Amino acid sequence: MIFGALWRYIAGLFLKWIVGLFVGTTLLAFLIDVLEVLRGNVDRPEVSYLDIVAVSALRIPLVTEQILPFAVLIGSIAAFLALSRRSELVVTRAAGLSVWQFAGPGLLVALAIGVFATTVYNPAVTAMRMESDRIAAAAFGSVASILSESSSEAWLRQSTPEGEAIMSVEGIADAGRTILEPTFWVFDESGRLARRVEAVIGTLEDDRWRLAEAVETDLTGVRTPHALYDLPTLLTPDQVRERLSSPDAVSFWRLPDTISQAAASGLPPYRFRLQFHVLLSRPLLLASMVLIAATVSLGMARSGHLGRMILGGVVAGFVLYVITEIARDLGSEGLVPAALAAWAPGVVATLFGVTMLLYREDG
Repeated sequence: MIFGALWRYIAGLFLKWIVGLFVGTTLLAFLIDVLEVLRGNVDRPEVSYLDIVAVSALRIPLVTEQILPFAVLIGSIAAFLALSRRSELVVTRAAGLSVWQFAGPGLLVALAIGVFATTVYNPAVTAMRMESDRIAAAAFGSVASILSESSSEAWLRQSTPEGEAIMSVEGIADAGRTILEPTFWVFDESGRLARRVEAVIGTLEDDRWRLAEAVETDLTGVRTPHALYDLPTLLTPDQVRERLSSPDAVSFWRLPDTISQAAASGLPPYRFRLQFHVLLSRPLLLASMVLIAATVSLGMARSGHLGRMILGGVVAGFVLYVITEIARDLGSEGLVPAALAAWAPGVVATLFGVTMLLYREDG
């Protein structure tokens, strides 16, 4: 009974610090984003403050999702420091509890947050981001958010009554209904290239792309400008958004279908497969943050080196961030398997934390 109450108390302390830091950082990012949007639309009186607040409030959660591991790391350090300053760590050690027993509640909290963030929070914030883009397009009268990355990565194969066409775009908006600077390579029924069509912007209308300020180039190199150019398509806005948008704009539950669709279209699904494994590995990564926090804080807390403890946490977080980004870059290009690129940082951080704790506390 006593140990159960102690576990609940420590778990509550970890949850309070982690959630508090995450919410505080989210609010700060929200205020900064509101000011940036206000500054960019200061000369447009038709844009209301309510629209600006709504756009920022709906898109910021997807951005701050990336800082969750650091919130867990810093929050865990703060929780260990709070336990140490109130001599609660000394009491628990005197009662015969090992470092694994009083770090256990923090690990469970981190795992629970990771599962919640992957299965509930991620789908919610991707839906909020789509609504933010819709409000922005209606309120600002322009494409307010580019979801896709560079055109070298945004490729899509589609079927037309004439044959197949391969398209590349610089960006998409309005939930897949609008494409920016598209280029189409149109093939005939025998699979031979027939023409190339470039445009400034394209809009999906029923069963066709309506391209504005288009230029058609035939096989002889003759260029023919068109104010409007219609190209048949069988694509839907959801298919365009899921196949051409950046991976973090697709929710966790829709990623498997997106991966299958990309592979069926003959396109490399590396980025989407990587994102799927990144979300799957998130609970392990967050748990490793607690272990690293215990490693950098417990020993220094005893000696009173608060500044060194905070610096150690920042350095550990930065090193892990660099390793994670390098692994993701390799995985997004298909140079290493997506599962390895996504799971390796969490596994390495966990092994490092366990090894250091064994050395310092048990060894």
